[in-house]
Amino acid sequence: MKFTRRTFLAGATVTAFLPSLKAAQAQGKGLIAIITPSHDNPFFKAEAVGAESRAKDLGYETIVLVHDDDPNKQSEMFDTAIARGASAIICDNAGADATVAPVQRALDAGIPTFLIDREIKESGIAISQIVSNNYQGAQLGAEEFVRQMSEAGPYVELLGREADTNAGIRSAGYHDVIDQYPDLEMVAQQSANWSQTEAYEKMETILQAQPDIKGVICGNDTMAMGAWAALEAAGRTDVIVVGFDGSNDVRDSILKGGIKATVLQPAYRQAQLAVEQADAYIKNGETGEQEKQLMDCVLITKENAGNLETFALAEA
Repeated sequence: MKFTRRTFLAGATVTAFLPSLKAAQAQGKGLIAIITPSHDNPFFKAEAVGAESRAKDLGYETIVLVHDDDPNKQSEMFDTAIARGASAIICDNAGADATVAPVQRALDAGIPTFLIDREIKESGIAISQIVSNNYQGAQLGAEEFVRQMSEAGPYVELLGREADTNAGIRSAGYHDVIDQYPDLEMVAQQSANWSQTEAYEKMETILQAQPDIKGVICGNDTMAMGAWAALEAAGRTDVIVVGFDGSNDVRDSILKGGIKATVLQPAYRQAQLAVEQADAYIKNGETGEQEKQLMDCVLITKENAGNLETFALAEA
């Protein structure tokens, strides 16, 4: 992808940053701040581990912070990174709207931000927004779900956090496929906020109201694990469950014949790529890439699950 500087900054502003970046470089590689949601979700932990590992490989110090999807905590963490004179910020953000102001604040302080996994609702203030192609991935998952469901039957959808752009994109991708099959009937659609515990509780309640469901399609693997646990507890291991993320937990469930499929988004590599682009920007004032970058997802089933490890797919 060709990088266009004016996509996110006027040339004069970039030039204004270069002295501070060059000064940081002269004093050593500097500090990279890594800000993600809770590491209770292995996806976000993989992001943090991947970013931290690559940053250290490239000679940077790191600080790893967790915002727990709380915009106020995230704002404080940006202030911490600014106060510590970070050379760059890598962030999986706490809200498409709420993150705009902290990213702008960092930019005004001469600190570039590189976003991963989740986009924000403004262009031109983050240097990179590297996200999985959630729509493409959701279509892959939906196609497998339809196949597993034999194109018919009542099903449930568990949605992610409403404030998260990815939740809506994945749901749209699912429905653009599933809704083409008139014999597939969605009998419940609820948000479980990306949470395993909440998904378990929602699934218990839905089962009471809809005991004949045949399938559950989930916005992420954490919710898929919660739904599957509730289904197992109810003796309903016949229900088709499909997730999204590519976690080791879901991989293990697939290999045991539990959850049927997931969609891998390369969290570890995505985080490493953000650090590499931060390093390029610190050195040269540009990344060589466009601001918004999509990484394709991969369908994971029993056939290739054995090659999956920590949100990365090894060569067969």
